Amino acid sequence: MSINLHNSPRPNKSRKVLFLTAELPYPPVSGGKLKSWKLVEFLSKHYQLSVATILKENDEDHVHDFILACKLVNFYFASVKHPRNLNNLIISYCLAMPLNLYRTFSSYFKQKIKDNIHHYDLVICDHYEVFQYIPETYQGKIILHEHNAYFLMWERYAQDKHHSLSKRLVSFLEARRVKSYEKKSCMKADKIFASPNDIETLKSIGVHADKCRYTYHLGDDSQLKLAPIKFNNTSKSLLYIGSLGWEANIDGLLWFFEQIWPQLIKLHPDLIFTIIGKKPDQRLIDITRHENNIKFTGFVNDLEPYYQNHRIFVAPLRFGAGMKVKVLNAMCRGIPIVTTSVGSEGIVLENMHHIAIADDAENMILAINHLLRQADLWSHLQQNSRQLISEKYTWKSLFKDMKKEIDELLPESNSSTQNKQLINYADCSV
Repeated sequence: MSINLHNSPRPNKSRKVLFLTAELPYPPVSGGKLKSWKLVEFLSKHYQLSVATILKENDEDHVHDFILACKLVNFYFASVKHPRNLNNLIISYCLAMPLNLYRTFSSYFKQKIKDNIHHYDLVICDHYEVFQYIPETYQGKIILHEHNAYFLMWERYAQDKHHSLSKRLVSFLEARRVKSYEKKSCMKADKIFASPNDIETLKSIGVHADKCRYTYHLGDDSQLKLAPIKFNNTSKSLLYIGSLGWEANIDGLLWFFEQIWPQLIKLHPDLIFTIIGKKPDQRLIDITRHENNIKFTGFVNDLEPYYQNHRIFVAPLRFGAGMKVKVLNAMCRGIPIVTTSVGSEGIVLENMHHIAIADDAENMILAINHLLRQADLWSHLQQNSRQLISEKYTWKSLFKDMKKEIDELLPESNSSTQNKQLINYADCSV
C-alpha cells in the first residue's frame, strides 16, 4: 500500500532525519511512548522527518491517527508479533540475539531500511533493539536514544530473591546478552541520549562519556497550568497508573498487595485503591480477587477526575531503570507520591520535601499513613513537587538542548533541496 502527499518544505528543513523506533509512538499512553511522541513532534517541526517503526500489539489500529497527527516525509512500518514467552526465548538463542531484538525483528523491514537509509543525513535509534536495522555501509550520523539502560533492568530482576530461581537464571543470562549488544550499539553511535543515572550505568560497562548527552523522560507538563488540587476535595484513596503487563509494575504491585495493603486496610478500613491500566496481568487479578476496596478501571482517556479525587499516588517499584514518567506526571499534577528509590531514580529531589521515598514495607506504610492524615505535609509535597517540575523538567527546555546536539551532527542546510516532499507509506508485514 502507498499513499502520496505533497507539501512544500521550509528552506531550513532540508536536512533529512530518520526516526527508527521499536513501537509506534502513538497514542502516547505510556512513559516510553510519550517521550517518543514528543520527540517525533519536535523533530518534524525542524527537519525533514521520516519514521520507521515496528508495529506491536494493537499498534496497527493507530497508524492512521499517527500519520494525521504529524508531518512526515516517509513512513515505513512492519507488523511483528513475537510475544515474550519461552518458545521465542529459545528461538532468540538459536538466532544468537537477545530476546527483545528477536521480538522486534523483521527480515522484510531490514531490507526496506537498507534500501532507503542512505537518503538520510541522520538516524535516531529510539531503543537499542532497532540498532540491528542500521547496515554497516551507512555513512550518515547515528544517535542512540536510550530510554533505559536495558541490561540493568534484567540484572536487577535477576538479583531479586523474591523471584524463582529459574526466572532469576534466565534474567541473569539475558542481562549478559543485552549488555553485550547494548554496549556495541553505544560504541557505534555518534551520540547517546540518556538520563543522567543511565549514563553512569553505561559508563560503568565501558561506554565513552564524551558521547553521552543528558535527556529525560518527562511528564505532561501542561498540567502545571491547572489549579492545585485541594486536600479536602480528595477522598481517602490511593491511585496507581501504569502498564499492567510490564513485569516491573506487576512485581511492585504484587509486593504492595502482599506486604503493605493488609496493614493499611487495618489502619484505614475505608481506604480505596484505584489501579488504572489496560489488561491487568492475571496474577494481579488473582491476588486481589477478594479485595472489595481495590478497583481496576482498565484504560482511561481522561485522568484528571482521578487525580482530583485521589489523595496519594503510589509507585511501589522494586526494579527497573531510568526515569519513571508515572511519577513525573503525578508531580506535574500535584498529587503527593509515595514510591521507592527505584521509582524516584534519575530525578534530582529530596525525600519528604518533594515526594516520599520508602524501600521497605514498614516505612511505606508509615509514609502513606502520614499523607492520608496530615494536610500540611500533603500540601508541602504538592507545592514543592510542582515547583521542581516547572524549574527543571519541562519539554521546552529539554528539546532546546537536544536540538543543539543534533545540529552539531548534521550538515549545513542545503537550500537547493527538492521543492516537494513525497510521503510514502510502506506496509511490510511478517
